[in-house]
Amino acid sequence: MSSADYSGAGAFLPPRRTIPALVKALPGCRGCDLYHDATQAVFGEGARDAALVLVGEQPGDVEDREGEPFVGPAGRVLDRALEEIGLARGDVWLTNAVKHFRFHQKGKRRMHEGPSRWHVAACEPWLLAELDTVQPQGIVTLGAVAGQSLYGPAFRVGASRGRVLDPPEGRTEWVVATIHPSAVLRGKERREELYAGLVADLRTALAAVDRAAPH
Repeated sequence: MSSADYSGAGAFLPPRRTIPALVKALPGCRGCDLYHDATQAVFGEGARDAALVLVGEQPGDVEDREGEPFVGPAGRVLDRALEEIGLARGDVWLTNAVKHFRFHQKGKRRMHEGPSRWHVAACEPWLLAELDTVQPQGIVTLGAVAGQSLYGPAFRVGASRGRVLDPPEGRTEWVVATIHPSAVLRGKERREELYAGLVADLRTALAAVDRAAPH
């Protein structure tokens, strides 16, 4: 089946847009083809009134099996970075632009395969529903796919990261872009440099929250 055979996620969202209602409806989503091979859809998790929403690309192999976002190796990098700036994962809302794991089989291993633009567009209603429900002060996009889910395919992390960006209309007050934590794991000899950059970008987001807090 091709993308033309799928209508996107909009028809599968519940009329009442609460977190419990969204969580209950997500497993029934057939808005794109990724549900065929993935173990399960993975919804966001964290503080439902979080000032910060962190958006990644898609669940990985561990997340697909366990049903929670950012619980694999990249999630451990993110947890460490959050802890370094004084936050825990329970202080933020963690989610992904695409809710199913896209992969190809290599022997017994399931190898990550990035979602297509069509997958990102098809899944967009779930992400927008989360943002509308949590109503964060700011969003941190982790990697190119997350940024493109909000700003379109021309978005580039390198040109936008580490500063406070104007947001997509009506979704939040501001956005900070940074790399995906998986980029740190792939960094080899640059791993410490990449990790330090991730932490610095997260500090930029936290400082924006602090500036807006009543004193």
